[in-house]
Amino acid sequence: MSTTPAPSTALINARVFDGDRTLEATTVVFDSTGILAVGGNAPASAQVVDAKGGTLLPGLIDAHVHTNVESLALALRFGVTTELEMQGTYTADNRAHVTADDTVADVRSSGFGITPPGGHPSELFPEGFRPGPSPWVSGTSGPAPLMPFSTTPEEAVAFIPQLIERGSDYIKFMVDDGSVEGHPGLPMLDRATLNAGVAEAKRHGKLTVAHALTIEATRMAIEAGIDGLVHLFMDGPHTDEIITLIRDSGAFVVPCVVLNASMMGITGDQLADDPRVAARLDEAWTKTLRSSFNHYPQGKIADVLGSVRALYDAGVDVLTGTDASMPMPFLGGLAHGASVHHELQYLVQAGLTPAQALRAATALTARRFGLADRGRIAEGLRADLLLVDGDPTTTIADTLNTRAVWRRGTRLTAV
Repeated sequence: MSTTPAPSTALINARVFDGDRTLEATTVVFDSTGILAVGGNAPASAQVVDAKGGTLLPGLIDAHVHTNVESLALALRFGVTTELEMQGTYTADNRAHVTADDTVADVRSSGFGITPPGGHPSELFPEGFRPGPSPWVSGTSGPAPLMPFSTTPEEAVAFIPQLIERGSDYIKFMVDDGSVEGHPGLPMLDRATLNAGVAEAKRHGKLTVAHALTIEATRMAIEAGIDGLVHLFMDGPHTDEIITLIRDSGAFVVPCVVLNASMMGITGDQLADDPRVAARLDEAWTKTLRSSFNHYPQGKIADVLGSVRALYDAGVDVLTGTDASMPMPFLGGLAHGASVHHELQYLVQAGLTPAQALRAATALTARRFGLADRGRIAEGLRADLLLVDGDPTTTIADTLNTRAVWRRGTRLTAV
């Protein structure tokens, strides 16, 4: 795959959704240095792209992935210009080769999450499984990742400065007893260790996020002072108490509805059947999308959607994420890039408007993760852009009508 740079591009006759709202302006001028102008006339020297009939969006952000170079390239083909890694190796000390490559999505990372030895996510992999070139290892060039296994407050506290030194952009904590994954009794961080680790990360000024799939684990994380939940509980319907607790804490939630659906045995068949998706997936990813985790078939997707709506109505910031990882059927129902569009559809099904869902995948996620240079279409920001046919602010499925993708002002030549 190659890219075609241009001195500057003037996109005209566009419906422009800037990440927060639809603008009156219909022209956006940009180059590799960023967005030069929103509104006005196209400069005579610019390469003009007529976007008539289309909508220009900020590049989408997936707020929960596990990735590698190949997956970053796939994500970009679907207009996902940034992926936020929630367990992996793309920390600041180890990603120069991808942040400089305009044929792949940009990436930020927590490094590896703080968890006890033998704790989540070890239970996800079949006995004897060795991933080899995995999304947590391949495509990286630095030292072996830091594995912050912790069973005491002292251990968790000691790992925080090490994670920061290695370039973790935010600090992740695993709060999971394995009950949802069919492994009850899995080693899990206790309250004292979680509390101490979160407090130390905050002392260093780091954003903190938690993996929590049950209401009780969610409560633990919120009471520890976590800044964001990168999963939504799925072990039952929400209660007023847990919604209020999350709201009052100011934490954001990345519900990853597509992951919860997969955990319940719901495959991505419907998405895979969409020709706009099928044309961009190889056999391995198609097979994975048509599979599912299927660890919690007793769950109810209606409960998850109801919880998303209750959180949003309460004023909680709901962000878009997928938990896409490797092209392997036992991690199925998900595919990089494609599943962001599926998640947007789920958010609308939960009761958000299309514009609210788009905000959750652009401006809102950028704000909550401190990515001040992206997520919106505004002068001076990165020219990470997605042009689609139709109007996804009224019909969310139009996000899949990809016409063009730009990363840092450079147009991807194959989408």
